[in-house]
Amino acid sequence: MWNLLLLSLAVGALGGTASAAASDDESGIRQVQASQADAWNRHDAAAYAALFTEDGDCVNVVGWWWKGRAQIESKLTAAFAFVFHESQLTVTDTSVRFLSPTIAVAHVSWTMTGAKTPPGIPEPKLGIQSQVLQKKSGHWLIQAFQNTNGVPETPFPGGPPAAAPAKP
Repeated sequence: MWNLLLLSLAVGALGGTASAAASDDESGIRQVQASQADAWNRHDAAAYAALFTEDGDCVNVVGWWWKGRAQIESKLTAAFAFVFHESQLTVTDTSVRFLSPTIAVAHVSWTMTGAKTPPGIPEPKLGIQSQVLQKKSGHWLIQAFQNTNGVPETPFPGGPPAAAPAKP
């Protein structure tokens, strides 16, 4: 009976430790998102790029693929010079799913104001990021990042559009 009680206590203690570690890791990932908004709102390309692994990838809202921290910093430096100079990013929601103790997927909803996009490029107002994050040396960094402009979801149509009336 004592062995069963000790085993039950040990399993409970390990479960609590794993749960606390997951909670700390989720907090770490949420801090990456707070740091992302802070760096963006200060228009600090170096601080923003530092949230990525050295070989991290970033696909922005219009599908431009930037490879590696150095290119992410360079492209954002140019973007902050005018297009995003007055922009403000707000993270509105973050959902985290752990694939392993050192790999996680985050879906990050956001809104933005103040962007000055050129003709032909949609203004980012709201969207969602899909991020793959990796824990390195105790810190979470973005390994892969896909950003997508969004529109509020509406139901799919139940059929084809109505035909226009014939002209007499």
